[in-house]
Amino acid sequence: MENIEMKKLLCAFLLAVSASISIGHVQAQVIVIANPGVKSDSVSKSELREVFTGSSTNLKDGTHVKPVLLKDCPAHAEFASAYLGMGVVPLLIAWRGLVMSGQATMPKSFDSESAVVDYVSHTAGAIGYINKATPHDAVKVMSVH
Repeated sequence: MENIEMKKLLCAFLLAVSASISIGHVQAQVIVIANPGVKSDSVSKSELREVFTGSSTNLKDGTHVKPVLLKDCPAHAEFASAYLGMGVVPLLIAWRGLVMSGQATMPKSFDSESAVVDYVSHTAGAIGYINKATPHDAVKVMSVH
C-alpha cells in the first residue's frame, strides 16, 4: 500500500514539474511592446500591473502610457498570468469596477495581435503585448524585469 502511495505522489510531483516547465516556456513567448515614442526600454512587472489594472497611467520614468488589451487568446491569458499575476477574469473585473465608478475608461482591445501592433505603432504612449512570433518591426520591444 505504501508503495502505491509513493508512486501516486511521484506522479503528481512530475506532473507539477512538467506543467511549470511548460508554462515557463509559454511565458517566454509573450513580449511587451510600446509605441517607439515611449522613453523607457524596460519596465518592471509591478509597473505593468499598475498600468494594466488601471492603477496608474504613467511609467516610473513619468511617461504617460495607454494600455492595449488583446481579446480572448492565449497571449492575453499568458500576459495576465505571467506579468500581472492574475487571471483574465479578475483583470476584467478590475477594469469594470473602475469604469462603473467613473475612475477610468476601458482600454482599447483588439481581436488580433497584428491589430495591436498597428495601433501601438501609431498611438503615442500605447503599450501592449503580443506573441513574439507576430511581426512587430514598427514598435519597441520592452524588456520586463
